[in-house]
Amino acid sequence: QVQLVESGGGLVQAGGSLRLSCVVSGNFARVGTMAWYRQPPGGPRELVASISTDSTTNYPDSMNGRFTISRDDAKNTVFLQMNSLKPEDTAVYTCNGYVRTSRLSNGNYYPYWGQGTQVTVSA
Repeated sequence: QVQLVESGGGLVQAGGSLRLSCVVSGNFARVGTMAWYRQPPGGPRELVASISTDSTTNYPDSMNGRFTISRDDAKNTVFLQMNSLKPEDTAVYTCNGYVRTSRLSNGNYYPYWGQGTQVTVSA
């Protein structure tokens, strides 16, 4: 079993910052590309940021440079630093990761999802 558990969400005033964490645990061999998604109330889920195994990052243009994704492979953890938060950033933020459970180096990676953490930004 592989689990992704997010933490760090909460209520913050506009202009503030939050740092989300996502820990991968369970029986696995390697963690591949990780990403953060968010889903605002009544809206679709959208990609916030992704980071590959060589720490190459990808951000949609809509994120406007306020968010930074990073990873600590020794701790099987991915982070999302969110600065200059706006009310429109209010959403459930969910961690996604491609994980290889097989010990074979050419084994497949499969996607796993966390339960999500609520981020609420007040005006």
